[in-house]
Amino acid sequence: MVDFKQIVENNKELIIKKTKELVQIPSVLDETTISEDAPFGLKIKEALDYMMNLAEKDGFETAVDGGYAGHINYGNKDGKIIGVLCHLDVVPEGTDWLYPPYSAEIVDGKMYGRGTTDDKGPTMAAYFALKFIKDAGIKLKNQIRVIFGTDEETGWRGIAHYLKNFPMPDLGFAPDASYPLIYGEKGRMSYDLTLNSWDDEDILVSITGGERYNVVLEEVKAVVKKDLSKEFTTYAKSNHLEYSVSINNGLCELILKGKAAHAMEPDKGINAGTHMCNFLKDYSNNLMVKYIAEKHHLSHACEKLELDYNDYEMGPITCNIGIMNINKETTRVTLDLRYPVRYDTDNFNNKLEKIVSSYDLSITAKTNKTPHYVSPDDDLVKLLYEAYVKNTGDTVNKPFTIGGGTYASILERAVAFGMMMPYEEELCHQRNEYLNLDTLFTSILIYIDAMLLLGEVDA
Repeated sequence: MVDFKQIVENNKELIIKKTKELVQIPSVLDETTISEDAPFGLKIKEALDYMMNLAEKDGFETAVDGGYAGHINYGNKDGKIIGVLCHLDVVPEGTDWLYPPYSAEIVDGKMYGRGTTDDKGPTMAAYFALKFIKDAGIKLKNQIRVIFGTDEETGWRGIAHYLKNFPMPDLGFAPDASYPLIYGEKGRMSYDLTLNSWDDEDILVSITGGERYNVVLEEVKAVVKKDLSKEFTTYAKSNHLEYSVSINNGLCELILKGKAAHAMEPDKGINAGTHMCNFLKDYSNNLMVKYIAEKHHLSHACEKLELDYNDYEMGPITCNIGIMNINKETTRVTLDLRYPVRYDTDNFNNKLEKIVSSYDLSITAKTNKTPHYVSPDDDLVKLLYEAYVKNTGDTVNKPFTIGGGTYASILERAVAFGMMMPYEEELCHQRNEYLNLDTLFTSILIYIDAMLLLGEVDA
């Protein structure tokens, strides 16, 4: 019998080394370096190349779909394809880290860096799990395929392109969330809001902030024609927000800093953009500012829109404002909505459009990803939970649902499986993201057992 626990113990230095090297690649979408070979920019391509080169050196059967995605394969080619769906891209790093965000600095058993938990640490855990199974020469009824996506944080274009050229796995999991296991994911709709008219007499010149739909807007800058230094300082201090004020060329520049968080849990962040609008609403007649202040500030579950809903299994609907670009030439504000499986989206869209129109705004629907749900009684759920319990001894925490979206939703029978432990701090998409090395090593053992179990299933 293979002692995988000892194998992981013997390879800890190698596991850490390779994980650090991957984290040190700043694989953020970069549209300035896009090419035919690098459809999402050179750094994402570099991360994909890194994994494929590592796999080839380790003797894996590999396949690459241009710069869109790649996979490694082990097992019986005549069996079911068990997909393990990972991604190599990361969200922008933000500011004010304790350690440089791409240093992969290790302090007190924690590796700090953007992507350590989302999703490079889990990717490496899945990689080494399959490597150790392969190196042990274990025969499987099915084939395990670890897939490396490249555009999960933006438009999922990489995995979509890949699935046009490679077969859809029969079942599987995405190591891109939390333990014990996630069997349901909320749907996601995104929108762009625009302002139909601009008042040149208004004090507002511009508001700018945010980079992604799916991240709570952390820092925002407003430029106004009136000196609001005193009033702004009072507002920022009373709301315990970092701020700065300056006067340049007769214009007053106001900066607020909140706290980033994943859009699936906007209440865990502090939206600097809605705070800025809440402050400015008393001085500006800009209708976008008033809409945001009146309908979104401190209203994470659409309460102020009167469109809130709380599902007994998947929880409440949530809404996040991630990007603001408000000025005379162009106005764009983004909404990221996460909704449960039983939510009436047609009713939501109809009512939202009426509300937006009453502020002389226009709304454009950008995406709609429907909810994903696998019955908690499915054998897939039971087998993966078995692997988790075996390696952690935790029978208290049970499978659950989330507001985020993972690659698991691509497959009819797939779930999100790790690798954040129930007791760990959630810093996904936030500054000071880190990976507990003990969790990394334990997860390799969990994924080994999961792959061995799924490697023998009949359906």
